[in-house]
Amino acid sequence: MEPINVVVTGAAGQIAYSLLYHISSGSIFGPQQPINLRLLDIPPMMKVLDGVIMELEDLALPLLREITPTTDPSIAFNDVAAAFLVGSMPRKEGMERKDLLAANVAIFKVQGEAIDKFAQKEVKVLVVGNPANTNALICSHYAPSIPKENFSAMTRLDQNRAQSALAKKLGVKVNDVKNVIIWGNHSSTQYPDGRHATVTIKNSFKSVPDVLNDNDWLDNTFVEMIQKRGAAVIAARKMSSAMSAAKAAADHMRDWWLGTKPGHWVSMGVMSDGSYGIAKDIVFSFPVSIENKQYKIVQGLAINEFAQSKLDVTAQELEEERKEAQSILKD
Repeated sequence: MEPINVVVTGAAGQIAYSLLYHISSGSIFGPQQPINLRLLDIPPMMKVLDGVIMELEDLALPLLREITPTTDPSIAFNDVAAAFLVGSMPRKEGMERKDLLAANVAIFKVQGEAIDKFAQKEVKVLVVGNPANTNALICSHYAPSIPKENFSAMTRLDQNRAQSALAKKLGVKVNDVKNVIIWGNHSSTQYPDGRHATVTIKNSFKSVPDVLNDNDWLDNTFVEMIQKRGAAVIAARKMSSAMSAAKAAADHMRDWWLGTKPGHWVSMGVMSDGSYGIAKDIVFSFPVSIENKQYKIVQGLAINEFAQSKLDVTAQELEEERKEAQSILKD
């Protein structure tokens, strides 16, 4: 089997440090698929990247064929089949959202143009770097020859957090809970939705709300816990989520590449097509099923008044981000 080219940006950073093993070991693209790694970072990080490459070599992984470290997007994105855009400008204390978006427009403009010019046209692009949803929108804007559905933003970390929290509350294994949904933005406005989730108990599927029998916990405690989980990790660890973010990026791309199981759906930030009344042309997290590397938004789920209010808030934030990003693009 011929190797595929996979690029990781921010390759010397914390998330990439955990992610690179997942990519190179066969857990994402399949146990038979050889990988050529392209590692993109900024010049001050190249010495650190040398150490990361030494460790990759020392893993002695049979699927890892070539490793190319570079600061040049034209080399990094040349003929890539999959891209993990991890590097971004993090929000710093006192930074306004428009300043954050302006810094990221500069990054994702360069990367979008490189994807447009050098990557395979069917490339799958996963944006991990925050603000992920709007960064994905910006990147897609600068890669007009790549289908918009080939860009996605990561909300899988939020889904994994929500699935784990429900399993803990229910006293079951985490893989006994399925079809938790993250709606909207990867931010504190997201809506973690357990109302459509199911849990396997004694070999039978049951509705999570029915088993919990605690709407107050599901609509308030649970929602707030997941919305604030990233901040809680930073408060405890003094650094943002890295190991769990890398695992989520691996989960996201694996399901996009290999497909979801029948009856299962996952959350991905994708270009809205107007489903569930969400404005088109924002990158919004929906539940999706995936087959042959193509996702479909799950349709027909009942949205009650409480859920609709949550969707409206997170959609409004994304529309505001889009307007601010567009104003920067025109500057």
